[in-house]
Order: sequence, then C-alpha cells, then structure tokens
Amino acid sequence: MSAYQRCSLVHLVNHLHRGRLTLRRSVPRVGRPGRLPGACPVPDTMPMAAGWLLRRSVVMCLLLHSLVLMTCCFHHAATSCSKNCYCSESEAGGKTVRCSNLQLTEIPDDLPNDTRRVYLDFNLFTAVPANAFAGLPYLATLDLSHNELAQLEPGAFRGLGNTLQFLDLSSNKLENFIPEAFEGLRAQANLTNNPWHCDCSLQLALPRVDLEAASLAGIVCQTSDPADIGVEGLAFLLAPEIDLCVIMKKTTDVAMLVTMFGWFSMVISYLVYYVRANQEDARRHLEYLKSLPQVSIPGKSEESSTISTVV
Repeated sequence: MSAYQRCSLVHLVNHLHRGRLTLRRSVPRVGRPGRLPGACPVPDTMPMAAGWLLRRSVVMCLLLHSLVLMTCCFHHAATSCSKNCYCSESEAGGKTVRCSNLQLTEIPDDLPNDTRRVYLDFNLFTAVPANAFAGLPYLATLDLSHNELAQLEPGAFRGLGNTLQFLDLSSNKLENFIPEAFEGLRAQANLTNNPWHCDCSLQLALPRVDLEAASLAGIVCQTSDPADIGVEGLAFLLAPEIDLCVIMKKTTDVAMLVTMFGWFSMVISYLVYYVRANQEDARRHLEYLKSLPQVSIPGKSEESSTISTVV
C-alpha cells in the first residue's frame, strides 16, 4: 500500500468516526495554495474513492443493523414472559413464571423456553394434553395444584424426564392413574388430595412408573373395586397385603375351568359317537357274515369254530 493510500484511509476513518464525511473533496490538491498542514497529497481520483468506500460502508452498516434487530427480536420472543403472567429471574435459580389464580382453562403455549419454574396453581384446568411442556427443556419445578384436573393424557409430561425435579398435582380431581402420562419422569411428585379409584389397573400400573417411591404413597384410595376389600382411606402403597386383582384372578380361574370342561365334554361326546358308530358297523358286518353260505372244510372245523368265537 502506497503512502497516499494509507494516509487516505486514515483520514477516511477519522471522518467516519466524527460523522462529517461528505462526497465533495475536502482536502486541497497537492501544490495548491492554502493546503492544510499535514494533509495528504490527493490526486483527482479522491472523490471517486471516497464515494465508493462510503457506499460500501453504508451497506455494511445497514446489514449489521438488520442482523442486530433480528437477533433482538428472536431473543425477545424466546425469553419474554407469558401473557398475563408474572416473570422473575435470578442468576442462581433462573427464570420463574407465575400464572397462579388467573382463571386459566388451558395450559399456556407461550411460556419462555428458558423457564425453570412454572406455577399454574389455582386455575381451572381440566386436562393436561400430550406434549404440553415439551418446549421447556430446562423446567425443574411444575406446580399444577388446586385445579380441576380429571385427565392426564398419555405423554402429558413428555420431554421433562431429564430436568423435572418436582411435580405438584395435589388437590385436583384425578381418579384414574395413567402410567403413560408419567413416562420417563423420575421426579418427586405430590399426588395427595385426589379422589383416587383403586382397582386392579392401578395395582398393575404403579410398577411401570419411575416416580420416587415416596411420591406414590400420596395415592390414597377414595373408592375401590371390589368395594368390600377395605382399602378406602388407605394409602395403597402402604398396604402391600391387599390384592386388588384377586377378583380378576378368580374370574380367570373360573373361565379356565369352564373352558377345560367344554373341551372335555367335546372329547367325551366324540368318543361316544365314535363307539356307537363302530358298534353299528360291527353289527352290520356280522349280519353280512352270517348271511354267507356255510362251507365245511375237512380238518378245519376246529379253526373255524375258533374264528367264529373270535368274531
């Protein structure tokens, strides 16, 4: 790079920083009277070079400004607070979203992606649909207590298995335990104050979930099937001697006995039919043999009498 080019670039950068760049020539030509001390010798192509650099600089500035605006918009969309909810954030605990007591009937779908704690208690939710919280990869605490929840669809908490630490479903209207709704969860859960219905399906479902064992102790039976088994008001997990599948086992045994009796009856009926059919054929064959003319063969009388006896 020549001395002229270096000097021109230095002057151009200085003008850009000061905001006084113009397209006209601001530096006198070499040798003209009135040249400013320390100014660069400028040939006739100086305005053209300055204009070219200005245009390129303006384009780059506009592109950079657009990129910054787009980044800010995406960041705002990802981290802004849900509508009507209150958000707070701390360096140690992350973002907390509180949507308590807002009379909500559906799970909000605009929760920030970086949320770590969500409080949705004291609302009017009746169900939790599948993948309701799949867009919250950092969620550690979820409070759904004091709602009208009666149904948890399969996959309701899908995607939270690696991060969720505490799930509060207390004081709702949950009756049936759906193990598919808790797939992959290893969190501590509060399942108390729900009208749980204890039956054989509940007994078979509990071993299929990975929730903490202490969490399952919150399932207190309000109704049961069979009704006279005496489990109402008891925590089902704390009554291991109670077998809610005993009726089903008895029913299965009876069904097996009935099936076996049916097969046995079929076999006996077939044997009776087979014996009767053979007796009829044997009788006809004997009548046919008796109808044949008797032929006496000398020396064979004893053998013939033996054959007749056998027949």
